[in-house]
Amino acid sequence: MDRLVSIGQAADVLGVSITTLRRWELDGKIVPERTPAGHRRYDLLKLKPELFRVDLDARKTIAYARVSSHDQKDDLERQKQVLELYCAKQGWTFEVVADLGSGMNYRKKGLKRLLDAIIDGQIGRLIITHRDRLLRFGAELVFAICEAKQVEVVILNQGEDTTFEEDLAKDVLEIITVFSARLYGSRSRKNRKLLEGVKQAVEDSNS
Repeated sequence: MDRLVSIGQAADVLGVSITTLRRWELDGKIVPERTPAGHRRYDLLKLKPELFRVDLDARKTIAYARVSSHDQKDDLERQKQVLELYCAKQGWTFEVVADLGSGMNYRKKGLKRLLDAIIDGQIGRLIITHRDRLLRFGAELVFAICEAKQVEVVILNQGEDTTFEEDLAKDVLEIITVFSARLYGSRSRKNRKLLEGVKQAVEDSNS
């Protein structure tokens, strides 16, 4: 259904006469928009918002899990199990979407699929174990999109993710790897020496 309609269509939807709509406009109760040609257009979302309200239960519940690297696959499985158990206890029909990649990478297949579905209005509920499982930076933007699309976001653990330091170290290493490769070339001796130094610093900080 179109949001912006003519005065006649708006009158039919609201069950009133065109004369009544004109009177409401004169009284300041409603304010129509105008087309470039000056014709009135009435916003049904404002006049009758229930017509556009989507039933949350009619949309998908998605549980999203992510780890940064292949050596964290066990943690990925644990995340999925926690999400599956939680959703099952709530009695929800759900789907698990999992990614293996940096929390700073916005191009992960699962994340892209998730965002596309949110924007298309297919998702009514998003479940994650920790906010950093979604994105390291930029999660607030995704949450804002969810709010605009009336997507309920459930974060099971509001505390610090136990894998935060390890994940962050891997993300930083990935950034340095990319930029140093661009600066020096992926096979250069200078690049390898820089990466070895960074890796050692990361290991020292986690020990």
